[in-house]
Amino acid sequence: MKIRSHSESHIVELDDRSRWQIFPGDLDLTLNWKPETDLTVVPIDDEVSSHALIGEGGRVRVIPAGESWPVTEVKSVLKDG
Repeated sequence: MKIRSHSESHIVELDDRSRWQIFPGDLDLTLNWKPETDLTVVPIDDEVSSHALIGEGGRVRVIPAGESWPVTEVKSVLKDG
């Protein structure tokens, strides 16, 4: 899938109109994304996210836009690097 919109650094909308919130610790991996970047959405078993976007730069953890991150788990992951 291609990027339809990425006007907010932490939200990406794909050409299928799905919207994803990017994990704060993975934002740096999205800096080189362009509209023509190919991304694949895959479900994952992760303590902080339900899905990942896989493309140039590797895997980025995401949750559907509008959902909330599990605060305790996010703090733990960000603290551990």
